[in-house]
Amino acid sequence: MTDHLERIAAETTAYYRTLDECATLRHHFRHADEEGGLWYVEAVPDPDHGELIVIKQAELTPAGRLHRYSWGHLEDEHGGLTDQAVDPEEDPLDTVPAAEFQRVWTR
Repeated sequence: MTDHLERIAAETTAYYRTLDECATLRHHFRHADEEGGLWYVEAVPDPDHGELIVIKQAELTPAGRLHRYSWGHLEDEHGGLTDQAVDPEEDPLDTVPAAEFQRVWTR
């Protein structure tokens, strides 16, 4: 069982890493949640399905804590990188400039 879970984790990491390293087009969004937190995501098109896949996610809590998730850190006790595709037409997201996303991501 442990070997199976480790293999799935390795495959998941490899999938997100490949998307990140091969992306030529990146989209950046922000979402404010009901508690006052801000969520920033960087998404890239999946070459096989065309969906926007989140490859980096930063949560800025109302208390000012920052939690970051990407292929290098998929999850922790606070949360994890979403496995849901992003649909800017349907999801309550605001487009933000890449520089704004980077400012939060590298803070």
